[in-house]
Order: sequence, then structure tokens, then C-alpha cells
Amino acid sequence: MSGHGAPAPQITPARPGTRVAIVAASWHEEVMDGLVSGALRACAEAGIERPRLVRVPGSFELPLVADRLARDHDAVIALGVVIRGGTPHFEYVCAAATDGLSRVALDHGVPVGFGLLTCDDDDQARDRAGLAGSHEDKGHEAAAAALATAGLLAELGDPAPAEEVPVAG
Repeated sequence: MSGHGAPAPQITPARPGTRVAIVAASWHEEVMDGLVSGALRACAEAGIERPRLVRVPGSFELPLVADRLARDHDAVIALGVVIRGGTPHFEYVCAAATDGLSRVALDHGVPVGFGLLTCDDDDQARDRAGLAGSHEDKGHEAAAAALATAGLLAELGDPAPAEEVPVAG
């Protein structure tokens, strides 16, 4: 099971004024509804009553919209699902979405909750989507991770600017 060794989910109250956005793909409606529900529940548990929810056509579009949302939010939760098919399309979409979301987090210094399911079949996706009978709730987990990281970054404060070194000349 993929969740083996995961820490127990812990939601700590968000700092007042924390701005959270959820960007969710539209493909695989049943699975996506479960992921979004889990993320919304985690936000509510943290005291975030109205995270911004934005839907995109598919998982490939997650990084671009996450990039835009990271400009004025303290955390972004990215949710999607890619089901393996008979062509290399699966690998391309998974790699592009994963690399793009990582870049968003690093470029903006904003946590991006990684709720992109990459599954071999529909049953695996449903088992991770937080639906009735699912063994995992990856939408809740992605939101909890993003919120915890946003809190940690707030505690750490802004990094000190790098010292300028005089150039001899």
C-alpha cells in the first residue's frame, strides 16, 4: 500500500489571514470530487472557511494555474488524476505536472500540496480519493501538507537577503 509509513494526519490551526487556493483537474469526476472534498475538509479543520477553488481541464494544466495562484496565496493545493493507458501519454503528463508543480513551489516560495494521483487503473484512483470505502484520502493529505508547510514557513520568517560582496575593480 502506498500510504505505508505515512505520519498520522495532523491539522494545526492556520494563522489568521492565511490564503489558500485549490486547483483541481476536471477529468475523472468521481475521483476528483473525492479529492476536492478531502482538501476542503482539511481546510475547514484548519479554520480556513473559504479557500479559493479553481477547476482546470486536466492535470497538465495544474502547474500553470498553480503558478498564477501562488502569486497571492499562502498555499496552493493541486489535485488531479492520471490513469495509465496504452500510450506514453501517461508518463508525459505525470512528468510535466510533477515538474511544473515543483517549480511553482520553488519559484514562489509557496507550498504546493501535491494531490496528483498517478494510477494504473480506476480502482487504484478510487482507493486513494477519500471516497466511501477508500483506503486513503490524498486530497486531505495534500491539503494538510500544504497547510503545515505554510505554517512552518511563516514561523521561519522571510529569509535574510544575501550579503552583497564588493566587486574589485
